[in-house]
Amino acid sequence: MFRSLGALVGDLLVVILFVAIGFVQHGTPLTTENIFLVGWPFAVGTLLGHLAIRAWRAPFRIWPHGVFVWAITVVTAMAIRTLFGAGTEVSFLITTALVTGVLMLGWRAVASYLTRGERRAGAPGTATGGTPDTATTSDAPATESSVDAAPADSEHASDADQGSSTEASSRPASS
Repeated sequence: MFRSLGALVGDLLVVILFVAIGFVQHGTPLTTENIFLVGWPFAVGTLLGHLAIRAWRAPFRIWPHGVFVWAITVVTAMAIRTLFGAGTEVSFLITTALVTGVLMLGWRAVASYLTRGERRAGAPGTATGGTPDTATTSDAPATESSVDAAPADSEHASDADQGSSTEASSRPASS
């Protein structure tokens, strides 16, 4: 639960940072009111993205969770800005997509890198431990099941089951 909340907070901080960088670049006063007025469409998009992709299932995963949250954030924010006449010039759209993409996917890449040891060690939320709903979304490799396990000499065992005529015809004669 804390990771999914952390992912939402991380994405919302990206939105605030993006808006703040824009204000600084354009010489607009950096006030709470300005950040709210410009940032709320992006915050709505981020919340919608988290709900639509159910990001709490794998909050740090870049694909597909991070990519879809980012795309839904940008599309929703631009739709809201268009509805309210706030401006969606092509240059703004490109800048928004690039900056939020780098920031939203970048922090997930760093988080995944920093928590890779937990996934390998079988910490909660991985395939070797944790709750069932998070076990299937882990980056950890799946363990070999008894159904998939075959005897070490399975090739020879299947030849013996098929009879000696198959064995003689499929193997070259030795001299």
